[in-house]
Amino acid sequence: MAMRQGRVSASRWPYLFAVIVAGAVVAAAWFTRNRLQPVVSGYAAPAFEVVDEDGAPVTLATYEGKVLLLNVWATWCAPCREEMPSMQRLYDHFAPDDFEIAAISIDAPFGQTDAAGNPGGDPLAFAEALGLTFPILLNPSGDIQRIYRTTGVPESFLISRDGVIYKKVAGATNWDSEANLGLVGRLVAGEGSGC
Repeated sequence: MAMRQGRVSASRWPYLFAVIVAGAVVAAAWFTRNRLQPVVSGYAAPAFEVVDEDGAPVTLATYEGKVLLLNVWATWCAPCREEMPSMQRLYDHFAPDDFEIAAISIDAPFGQTDAAGNPGGDPLAFAEALGLTFPILLNPSGDIQRIYRTTGVPESFLISRDGVIYKKVAGATNWDSEANLGLVGRLVAGEGSGC
């Protein structure tokens, strides 16, 4: 007895299903490939928009022509608290010389929690308690983490005058170490731009 053309036999359904699923996985990987690539040294820093304490927008273009330490942090993060004093000393050392810090808090509003269940905080009170004078910027949505593809907090990006990421640091570091002071000094002096 001949099988009718145009119909798939029951024994072939699992194979057809597997081919369809595999095709969907390949298509999904293809369309999301750019979102899965890490932000790395040597490439242009991605544009972003956050707000300052008054709610005014701050973008990457705000820092055009300056060396920028972009730091993603949160008040509930102990390593963030540990590294902030060294960031302040770095800022005190270089701030008048075309150097800025964009310390971007991803804290949810005080009394709320973020998507990961972390408690909201008051970044400005945190900064005041530590005596920080560099700009504290706010991004309660955490979009900066998606844009810079961070894996946690703190995570920092040292960006040269021409907008190229020169150094990426995942985790806390001593920003006023001899090595980091020398690196920032060279970038402020115009050495090492463009990676």
